[in-house]
Amino acid sequence: MKVSMTRDQLLKPLQQVAGVVEKRQTLQVLSNVLMVVDKGQLALTGTDLEVELVAKQELAGDYADGRITLPCRKLVDICRALPATADVELSLDGQRMVLRSGKSRFTLSTLPANDFPNLEETLAGAFTLKLQQKVLKRLIDKTSFAMAQQDVRYYLNGMLFELSAGCLRVVATDGHRLAMCDASVDAQLNEKMQIIVPRKGIQELSRLLSDEDGEVTLTLGSNHLRVTVGSLTFTSKLIDGRFPDYERVLPKGGDRTLVAGREELKMALQRAAILCNEKFRGVRLHLSEQHLKIVATNPDQEEAEEQLQVEFSGTTLEIGFNVGYVLDVLTVLSGAYTRVILSDGNSSALVRDNDDEQADALYVVMPMRL
Repeated sequence: MKVSMTRDQLLKPLQQVAGVVEKRQTLQVLSNVLMVVDKGQLALTGTDLEVELVAKQELAGDYADGRITLPCRKLVDICRALPATADVELSLDGQRMVLRSGKSRFTLSTLPANDFPNLEETLAGAFTLKLQQKVLKRLIDKTSFAMAQQDVRYYLNGMLFELSAGCLRVVATDGHRLAMCDASVDAQLNEKMQIIVPRKGIQELSRLLSDEDGEVTLTLGSNHLRVTVGSLTFTSKLIDGRFPDYERVLPKGGDRTLVAGREELKMALQRAAILCNEKFRGVRLHLSEQHLKIVATNPDQEEAEEQLQVEFSGTTLEIGFNVGYVLDVLTVLSGAYTRVILSDGNSSALVRDNDDEQADALYVVMPMRL
């Protein structure tokens, strides 16, 4: 096996797959990257058994076909340390890989390619659709903050992808707040399809996507999700579980509506949060006609009070929220004004952009008893 290329041609795909390679592995081969040279193309694969990433690079220089695995971090560090204009030659010498670049020479240990686990199986019963890369990135960016972390309800430690005729919806919840975002897609389905992608998979996918116009291909299988972005192929195992019926927790029939400037409300909450009880992070909202008062206290008897002029319809209301949850929502919303629909002090709030035409994302935040 042999391959010749520029330092940048090797470093870029290497850095892309290195994100899924864990530094400390029980299996040594999982710390390695699989390198395959075949028919003028180099394919690099990294995996942690839950997520797999394959990056491909066309070869213009000298090459000889072959397959081997190399220590991923060491290879990345060597390539980073080489001059940007350097040429790199990799050649297999028995059980060692020799990397030459100018007057530099490195000999790296290898492990057989047959020891490397493979997620790239044919996805049984899969459904494939195409959509804009920036649309998929927006879906993830608008909702991923609400995923649970290490919850015993393992099905919450990920994101629901729900595909129905003409619509791809993603939902994330940790039991205290819920985020949901829709996108129109060209999909003809007789019945809804639901999969739960684990947190690690969502984080890696978000890292790969950009706001460009390029197209991505999503393949939804019974056990895996596969996403193809240009020369990258991302595969993630799915969480085997049943996502809660999120539609049941969407507040309905709220008779109180608050409309406030998003940035103004966000800044007021950030200031009030300085004196929050750090353990519970609760703030109290007092709502009356055209007026919002935010109060935060802590065990030291300190108090913060903020007053805002807002649009508020309905009878006077006092309600408590975890300030961090509300700030998370205001951070991902994009409209100049935010609409909050409320029922009473014990019911969840429905939050969205006030611009109805753009309001494809909505959020639910449960109240706190203060």
